[in-house]
Amino acid sequence: MEIRQLNEEDATLYKRLRLEALQHHPEAFGSDYEAEKERPVEQYATRFQSEQAATFGAFHEGELVGVVTIVCLEPIKMKYRANLFAMYVTPRIRKQQVGRQLVQEALRTLEKRPVIEQVHLSVVRTNEAAKALYRSLGFESYAIEPRALKIGNTYHDEELMWYRF
Repeated sequence: MEIRQLNEEDATLYKRLRLEALQHHPEAFGSDYEAEKERPVEQYATRFQSEQAATFGAFHEGELVGVVTIVCLEPIKMKYRANLFAMYVTPRIRKQQVGRQLVQEALRTLEKRPVIEQVHLSVVRTNEAAKALYRSLGFESYAIEPRALKIGNTYHDEELMWYRF
């Protein structure tokens, strides 16, 4: 398994995996499949060039099978924080520590930035596997956001977690 930061050449692979994630697990993401399927691949390529964000991918036999994104906040009073977003591992490769490796790489990268003191994330409250992974890596829950997402007529609560360096 190769874990590395994605670049503009990975944009098509990323979009394919992102759409899979949004289609199969809409409750896990703030974005939605219908809106994102129309997004040009070039937007992802541009995003991969940002200095405030980085997306890491897990490659298995040349195929992108997992991703996670980190975003460092810009406002002066929030520069000490980063957010972890858009975590996804394709189902056929789960239970092989891919998610763990992705989050560890994201944390290692953030740890190299001395200004970053903590990392925040949100996870749908019913996703026990993801919450267990985050806890095992040192994240702690600090709140529940009720009805954080609405899909159709169904609301989904999110658990807010943080990690301190």
